[in-house]
Amino acid sequence: MQPRQQSGVYRFLVGVLRPTMTLMTRRTWRGGEHLPASGGFIAVANHVSNMDPLTFAHYLYDHGAAPKFLAKSSLFHAPVLGRLLAAADQIPVHRGTSRAGESLVAAEQAVLAGECVGIFPEGTLTRDPDMWPMTGRTGAARLALATRAPVIPVAQWGAHRLLPRYTARFRPFPPKPVTVVAGPPVDLDDLYGRPLDQDVLREATARIMAAVTALLADIRGEEPPVRPYDMRRDGDPRAAHDAASAQRLAARLERQAALRRRLTAGREHLTALRARQSARRAGGRP
Repeated sequence: MQPRQQSGVYRFLVGVLRPTMTLMTRRTWRGGEHLPASGGFIAVANHVSNMDPLTFAHYLYDHGAAPKFLAKSSLFHAPVLGRLLAAADQIPVHRGTSRAGESLVAAEQAVLAGECVGIFPEGTLTRDPDMWPMTGRTGAARLALATRAPVIPVAQWGAHRLLPRYTARFRPFPPKPVTVVAGPPVDLDDLYGRPLDQDVLREATARIMAAVTALLADIRGEEPPVRPYDMRRDGDPRAAHDAASAQRLAARLERQAALRRRLTAGREHLTALRARQSARRAGGRP
């Protein structure tokens, strides 16, 4: 099946990234029959690694959908990446600003135009210690209830072996096993037509995240936590991780500075020693 929507820049990016991902991964794709063959839909997935958008997009593209992703707006200001994202018609998310709602408007237009919109409902890398999906934000639910488009849950596992969570240690070789599985649409029928209050949005979000978590549990062959990790209740371990990383960096920089000081002192001592030797020779002393 050929992807339904793709710009020239999108085709260029796929032409570069698709063979690259093929070299770096050993893929297991399942559940492609659940992706609609026509019409717009929303694909939602768990988020463990910064490689997830590539494996998620690779899976969707291989099954005939050229997804548009909601990406944080700061990425669009990066010198090269930003231009590529904009040219490929990806959707910026302006979090915490007066423009925050623009992303959902653009996503709604894309879905109603028959496109696939890809969303990581968690909004960031999961903070769960065992990398299970945590509580989701309500954006995907709001989009689904506004458009009544199918919401396809997708679970993926293995991209974190290429790029571990919270690190920049890229490990492309040997190729890593990556499994991506799609499930049937999330049942939200009883929520359509109801006011989009917080209770409805939370219920829809909980169903979406539960569907993704169930797929991931099947991939991993493990039982997920009784309740999803919630940063509002459980805290953000990334902050502690970043603080520890900053301490390690500061210690490393101090060791490097101490080494430079010792080398400088050694060079100064050697220079002084040579000067004394030159003075002795100039005075006729051996």
